[in-house]
Amino acid sequence: MHQDIQEHMYRMVDDYVYVEDLNGLLKSFIADKGQEQSSWARITFCTHYMLGGDSPHIERFAAVTELINLTLDIIDDLQDQDQTDKPWMKAPQATTLNTVLAMIMGVVGELGQLQVNGKMLFEATQIIARSINGQHKDIINASVSVDDYLIMTQEKSGSLFRLACFMGYLSLECPDETIEQLHELADCIGLIHQIQNDMRDLVRYDVKNDLYFKKRTLPILYLLSIEDEAFKPLKDYYAGKITADSLLHDKEAFNQMIHDSGCLEYSRVVQSICLQKAEEIYAKLQAASPWKEKFREITYGDFLHA
Repeated sequence: MHQDIQEHMYRMVDDYVYVEDLNGLLKSFIADKGQEQSSWARITFCTHYMLGGDSPHIERFAAVTELINLTLDIIDDLQDQDQTDKPWMKAPQATTLNTVLAMIMGVVGELGQLQVNGKMLFEATQIIARSINGQHKDIINASVSVDDYLIMTQEKSGSLFRLACFMGYLSLECPDETIEQLHELADCIGLIHQIQNDMRDLVRYDVKNDLYFKKRTLPILYLLSIEDEAFKPLKDYYAGKITADSLLHDKEAFNQMIHDSGCLEYSRVVQSICLQKAEEIYAKLQAASPWKEKFREITYGDFLHA
């Protein structure tokens, strides 16, 4: 994270949190996030400049993007009870929840100071609410089909990319067609990244493995659809007939079954279709160089080079 963006986030904390220990804790969360190679602020910058923006407040808008995503990351970790090395997971849960509330108020207050109008505030809340709805579907394992998964992922993950773009164009006069293209592109990017995460998480055997939460991700939905006796233990596990320990008693054999099943290849095919659609939308997008090219490189360029 760029130092200027981090300083704006610290300043937002100072504006709204005067209790010393809570202020310090919030800043430690921001500092931890700052060590990651986060792209959210850069997406906001690229969107703004490729659409002709020159706002003197773009760094503040980008800082809001980062603060919202940090807030959602913390909530996600609290829900999943993972990432135990993170400072927000080490702090008492009640205190961490207070930091979440403080960050939400900081975001609202910052947008107010930036004189974001009611229509734009409404659109921002719609995008964030869409992500929350998708996140809830994920928590309750609502996806029982590939179509369910695709919709849920666009809501949950695509909305985060929509938000980063939105913070870049909210101060601009943009054609409805351009905004619609950015939203569709963001949904494709969200799918591309989430499918990659799902493939990675399926073949790791720690608390992050999606199997332990009985999640129905894209590769797992493929496995559950296979009519073969070898996959009966997996179906029994999802039906609650056997435990995770029984399913994974021979992790090496189970891992080999996953690799032999074709579920990862299937997921890569779906991912490549999303990449193709992203490229089609990107080609039609009317935006200025070199920012348009930087936007592509930041959001999904690595997958094109894989």
